[in-house]
Amino acid sequence: MSWLEPEPFLRGTAWRDGGRPVRADPDDLGRLPWDVAARAALPIGVRVEFRAEPGTSAVELRYRAAVPAAGDALRELRHAFALWRGGRCLAEVFAEPAEETTVRLRLPPDGGEFTVHLPEAQAPVVCGLRGVGGALAPAPARPRWLVHGDSITEGWWSTRPAHAWPAVAGRALDLDPVNLGYAGGARGELPLAEHLARLPGELVTLAFGTNCWASVPASAPWLYETTRAFVGLVRRGHPAVPLLLLSPVLRPAAEHTRNALGATLAELRTAMEEAVRDLAAAGDARLVLLPGGELLGPEDLADGLHPDDRGHARIAEAVAGALRPWRGALRA
Repeated sequence: MSWLEPEPFLRGTAWRDGGRPVRADPDDLGRLPWDVAARAALPIGVRVEFRAEPGTSAVELRYRAAVPAAGDALRELRHAFALWRGGRCLAEVFAEPAEETTVRLRLPPDGGEFTVHLPEAQAPVVCGLRGVGGALAPAPARPRWLVHGDSITEGWWSTRPAHAWPAVAGRALDLDPVNLGYAGGARGELPLAEHLARLPGELVTLAFGTNCWASVPASAPWLYETTRAFVGLVRRGHPAVPLLLLSPVLRPAAEHTRNALGATLAELRTAMEEAVRDLAAAGDARLVLLPGGELLGPEDLADGLHPDDRGHARIAEAVAGALRPWRGALRA
């Protein structure tokens, strides 16, 4: 069978830059910090979703990927393509990074609806796909869920992209999560709020704040006002969508330690939560707060900061619970 164009099959996409999925507006990168712009070039959370008719024995993906140089630590990362159906991983295929190559994943004979989670470190770009022994069709569109955050949202220390909390919660709610997490970033950068405002979506979640403790230190009053400004800018493009703010999860070393501006993470978390409560009290009836401080324990952290798979699952469960009352009102 001939190769199919990938565009109708891709999910978790935001913008395009020369055909590549990217996670910030390519026409507005000049206003972003360099580290955020660099992370935005990685296709975090981008997936291939399709229906296979019964008898289709495999799906083939033709893709391009960056090839790390000899000695680059990225060469040691496993380049895994994971095939999922519903909430279960059916198979993983590991491939060597290549400038252009094809990977084949075997399918169950009864057909159905499948997701392929792509490796992320080498920024693969899917060029085409095709079924072996049967036809493929794009999976039905689901409501788009825009998820802005930091390295925790991006999925750090989850063992696979499918285990990052936005992916887990997206499966639980039957949503199309668009992962806009930026490791080291999500420090209240207001241009990113304007990017979110321009991006279509039926649900929005904001999960930032921990990098405002030390990466770029903030005071509690500054973060209170920045949270109000960030939500206000997002609301310019999404005036009526459900908007959930998840305040920072546990970070033991920062909870009661003062940063360069004298704020503890506990105080920064309180400032963000107060900003959300005040906005809701002022009339934003679709603004929801999920306090993050009690969601995880130290045993859920892989390195004292980032959750392991269990921690990601606990965040996902809490986020899905907070959003579930809004899910039924969204288009199918």
